[in-house]
Amino acid sequence: MSNMKRLEESMKTLEEGIMKVKLIMDGYPASVFISCVFNLLHMIRQQNFFKVIMLPWMRVLPFLKDKSGTSLLAEFLRVWTNYKAMVKCLCGFFHYLDKKCTEQKSSVPLKEVALSCFQNRVCCDLLPELFDAALLLISQDRREEPIDWSLLQGLSTFCLENGGAKKGTYYDMFEEKLLTDTSSCYSRFASEWLLSYSSTDYMLKVERCLNGEKGKLSQFLYPSSVEKLLQEGSIMDDPGSGAMTCGIFRMIAGL
Repeated sequence: MSNMKRLEESMKTLEEGIMKVKLIMDGYPASVFISCVFNLLHMIRQQNFFKVIMLPWMRVLPFLKDKSGTSLLAEFLRVWTNYKAMVKCLCGFFHYLDKKCTEQKSSVPLKEVALSCFQNRVCCDLLPELFDAALLLISQDRREEPIDWSLLQGLSTFCLENGGAKKGTYYDMFEEKLLTDTSSCYSRFASEWLLSYSSTDYMLKVERCLNGEKGKLSQFLYPSSVEKLLQEGSIMDDPGSGAMTCGIFRMIAGL
């Protein structure tokens, strides 16, 4: 049998296996695919192959684009969870091929290809909307409306899984948007409360606000991020009380 014929048969078998990846995760026998993986090692270019394998799974945008707000965020996190499970399964499925080609430096690992595919095909289009959905949730909580905190925790975890908290990462981008939104929110609070409360009551109001913010933001942000956000509390300084509000902020932030 020619190499091309073996390649075609191997690809067909692998495609069937990939379509049954969920069954494999549940214990579906995968031994029939091992010889196909071995043959492919010598017949195709690994990096291109992995992209061909991964890209069809990226056709999620039309489905996600039908959603908005918190429903979009919830569905995105569900898709991301399923995608991670699928990648974990495929990494085991193609372990031999992945290991050999990585050792030979003919390609990057499958996990990195999968992550890059998801970032380039899904995140680039949806990230601004996801951040807006998260900011909406935070705004609703600040208005004392009930929210699903697991969505904020899920988005924060997703960002950290895709680059960590370094400069220029998803987490850093979200932090910047949250800082801007928080500054506007605190400024609005200050304007409203100064008209409604005495100086003493205003101070108590600010203290309760910042204490509440610290506890809630700590549920899904790094301590350094929480500290930056609480620093925006200095915008609520009461002109009639000098630096007293700033002192409250420093006490709450632990500075």
